[in-house]
Amino acid sequence: MSAPVDVTLLLEGTYPYVRGGVSSWVHQLVSALPQYRFGLLFMGSRRKDYGQAQYALPDNVAFLREIYLMDLGRRHKPRPRRGNTAAFEASARLHEYFRGDQQAPDALLERVFGDLGRRQGITREDFLHSEAAWQQVADAYMDHCTDPSFVDYFWTVRNMHAPLFAISREARDLPETRAVHAISTGYAGLLGAMLSRQRGVPFVLTEHGIYTKERRIDLTQATWIQEPEHTVGGSLVEDVSYIRRLWIRFFEVLGRIAYQSAEPIVTLYEGNRQRQIRDGAPAPRTRVIPNGIPVERYETAYRIRPGADATPPVLGLVGRVVPIKDIKTFIRALRTVCNEIPEAEGWIIGPEEEDADYAAECRSLVESLGLEGRVRFLGFREVPEILPHLGLMVLTSISEAHPLVVLEAFAGGVPVVATDVGACRELVQGGDEADRALGDAGEVTPIADPAATAQACLRLLRDPQRWREAAASARTRVLRYYTEQRMFDAYTRIYEEASGG
Repeated sequence: MSAPVDVTLLLEGTYPYVRGGVSSWVHQLVSALPQYRFGLLFMGSRRKDYGQAQYALPDNVAFLREIYLMDLGRRHKPRPRRGNTAAFEASARLHEYFRGDQQAPDALLERVFGDLGRRQGITREDFLHSEAAWQQVADAYMDHCTDPSFVDYFWTVRNMHAPLFAISREARDLPETRAVHAISTGYAGLLGAMLSRQRGVPFVLTEHGIYTKERRIDLTQATWIQEPEHTVGGSLVEDVSYIRRLWIRFFEVLGRIAYQSAEPIVTLYEGNRQRQIRDGAPAPRTRVIPNGIPVERYETAYRIRPGADATPPVLGLVGRVVPIKDIKTFIRALRTVCNEIPEAEGWIIGPEEEDADYAAECRSLVESLGLEGRVRFLGFREVPEILPHLGLMVLTSISEAHPLVVLEAFAGGVPVVATDVGACRELVQGGDEADRALGDAGEVTPIADPAATAQACLRLLRDPQRWREAAASARTRVLRYYTEQRMFDAYTRIYEEASGG
C-alpha cells in the first residue's frame, strides 16, 4: 500500500486543464514546495468540455484524479422504490437549517453527507426514482417555491443535487492523504468538508475570488435559466426568478458548509476576508496571504523595456476572453485612445475557447468601431515576453481577487490601469500607510466605464514624468510586498501544521 500524500488539492474547473490566474498559482505553489507530495483532484463539468492538460505536472505530484459532475454515467432503468424515509427526513431537516441561514448541527451534516450514496442514506437511484424523493420535492415546491412551473423546479433540484453523488463517491475513494486543500468553496469546498469530517484530516481553504459572489454574477447573467413573465396591469414585470435565486442560494449554502469545516480559511486581501466573515466564515480562522510572483523571472523584461520618453502606446489586457473580464469595455476605451493617439494599439492576450460566442462578439465590436489592425487578439502568450512591448497594462474586469497579472506588470516596470474590483485599488495605490507612501502605480477606474478607462490611459501615456513615477512605484511595491517567497513561507507553515510536519 502506497504512503499517503501530504496534501491533496481540490481543484474545480482550473488546474491543470484550464489556464488562468488560479491555475498559474497552483502550478507555482506545487512546483515551489518539492518537500511535499501532492495529490490533485480535478473537478469539471463534462469530460468533453476539456482538452489536454495545459501544464506539465511537477515531479512531486503523486496522482491526478478527475471527476466530471455533469456526466451522469451509467443509467439505471427506473423501477418502483420507496426510498429511505429516515434519510430523506434528515435531508429535509438539513434544508430547513439552510433556508433559515442557520449553521446546521455537525451531527446532522455528518449523517446526511456521510451516508450520501450509501444504502443507509440516500442512494443515487433513490434520489432519481423513489417515492420519498418525489414527496420531498413536491412538499418543498408547495411550501417554498414562488415560480409557477413545477417542471422547472423539479429539474432544477435534480440538476443541482446530482453532482453530490459523484462527490460523495470520491470522498470514499480518494487515496489516503494527510490534509486536503480546496482552492474554492463550491463543489470543491463541499468535498473538502466531507473529507475532513469523514476521515478526520485537516481541511485548508483558499479563496482567490469569493466563489459565491462570482457564481452570483454568472447566474444573474445565465441565459439557460428561464425567467417567468408575469403580466400585471398590462405591463411586463421582470423579476429575478425563484429558480435563479434557488441556484444562487445553493452555492451560498455550499460556501457556508466549507467555512464551517475549514481551518485556516485563507484569502488574498483584507476586503475578501471581511466578505468571508459576512458570508459565515468564523473570523478567528481567517487570514490573508497575498499572491506573490518570482520577480527574477521578469528581470529581462524590466531591463530591456524602453524608457518613459519612448513608451510604446500599446495597451495590453491579459486575461481570458470571457464576460467577467469585460473585454468590450477595453475595446470601447481603445476607440477613444486611438482617436487621440493615432498610433495606439490594444493587445488582447488570452485564450478565446472558453466562451466562443463572447469572443465572436468582441471581434465584431472591433469591426463595428473601425479598429481592425488596431486591436489584436494574440491568444495565450508568456507575460514576460510581451511586457517590454506594452506602455500600460489594463484590466477592465467586473470581478477580480488579487490578479497576478498586475504583479507581473509591476515586476516588468509597467504601470496599470484597473477597475476598482478586488485588491486592485490596494495594489495600485498601496495598502497600509508605508505602502501608500510609495505612490500610485497607475490609476483605478469604475467598472464598465470605457470613457474613464480611456482618460486614465491617456493621462499616463501623455505624461512621461507621471508614467516614470508610476513605473517606479510599481517596481518597488512588488519587490517589497509581493515576492513569491513570502507566499511560499506562509503556506509551508500551514502545511507543516496540517500534515504533521
